[in-house]
Amino acid sequence: MEKSAAQLTAKDEAFRSFALQDNMWHVIFQVCAPLALYQSLNQIFKMLDTMMAAHISAESISTVAYLSQINMTLAAIGGGLAVGASLKISEAYGAGDYELVKSRVSSLFGLCALLSIAILLFILPFTTQFLRLANTPEEMIALGSQYFIVELLGMIISFFNNVYIAIERARGNSKRILYLNLLTIAIKLILTASFVYILRSGITMIAVATILSQLVILAAAFINMRDQNNAFGFSLKSIRFKGRVTTPMIVLSIPVIAEKIAFSLGKVVVNSMSTVYGALTVGALGISNTIGGMTTVPQNGFQDGGAAIISQNLGANNPQRALDAFKKILIINVIIGAIGYIVTIGFLDAISTFFAGDDTVFATHIARIYYFEAMACIPLGINAAVMALLYGFGYTKLTLLINFSRVFVFRMPVLWALQTFTNLGTESVGIVMMVSNILTGVLAAAVAAVMLKKIYRQTNTPPVII
Repeated sequence: MEKSAAQLTAKDEAFRSFALQDNMWHVIFQVCAPLALYQSLNQIFKMLDTMMAAHISAESISTVAYLSQINMTLAAIGGGLAVGASLKISEAYGAGDYELVKSRVSSLFGLCALLSIAILLFILPFTTQFLRLANTPEEMIALGSQYFIVELLGMIISFFNNVYIAIERARGNSKRILYLNLLTIAIKLILTASFVYILRSGITMIAVATILSQLVILAAAFINMRDQNNAFGFSLKSIRFKGRVTTPMIVLSIPVIAEKIAFSLGKVVVNSMSTVYGALTVGALGISNTIGGMTTVPQNGFQDGGAAIISQNLGANNPQRALDAFKKILIINVIIGAIGYIVTIGFLDAISTFFAGDDTVFATHIARIYYFEAMACIPLGINAAVMALLYGFGYTKLTLLINFSRVFVFRMPVLWALQTFTNLGTESVGIVMMVSNILTGVLAAAVAAVMLKKIYRQTNTPPVII
């Protein structure tokens, strides 16, 4: 192979050999375990953030829960781009094409800059109108419009941070991601606690604390990517918005972006539909999702890391090893799901009280919703493993199908039916979450069965025994 102008560091070269040759159990735990811990810590931070918002008022926590879903719909654009594009970076990394790695890394940051400009020009000046378009209750707009504006500014920082984290994930720097996240969380919690408990500020300052803490990761990105000779360094000269550099990244990312937008938008609609049960139910649903995240978030950590491992090994033309990675991730995620169900249900009363404080009605709402939602801990683990397989092999249109079905086929129609044909109250929301998430796991398993047969046939790869 002709020597590329863009070079790897000794550490990056060593990780590439490790990912392509070492024992797969070892590779998965070294890459994915820090990511699972990183995402779990993020979830814990969100839980503490929610608790602090609850200290302000129950209305504040419901507003934060509602507006956060709208924010996540917009953030899905940058998140989907980071996921899809980083897989093509991993593929080029596995194939040993380091010049292509550098061009894709630089171009991905360029795409994020264009996306940020679009947010600033077309959404930020029209915040109130945008929230009304999303069917946000007027009382939540009055309480949370400034919060949402600050969150939008923070989301722009997150665009770049997500790309940087995705790139570090592709090169195996999971521990660096973990350490940066620990520092970010510490700063965030100190600032939020100061704003809420000492200065007695409102929810807007919670968003300000998020921005200030996220600047830590942005600073790390500037520092760690300034080497223009490194394949993973940023260079203006390497930005290409066409050809084999950007086109494959965009093509792979479009279904991922659509999938994430559809999923987040669907949750916004479900939140809107749930307002018929009262604002406390909306807040309880958000907290129930947060409790569920104690299980699904580490599963998603193994999904993200696993997709990168699969993509790297495919780039190195080793599909059997890529399939081996998927099957081991499936085992791990099922185990996490089982443990998560046992722990969260076993301590559900304590967890609900933790979030609701002295509000026993709110605590009851939380417990009634999560009792049903918890039933899907294992099916969602299966779904996350299948997502890793489909992302890694580039079948992002199928991930779009699964997640679109999760919200628009298995969730919204079921909630409508329960509201129309039954007299059930708050528990309807929990039943909907249970039904949609279990059926999503079943659909993902069916899709995986079909695609594995196709992959075995196309690659002449024998089935892998775990």
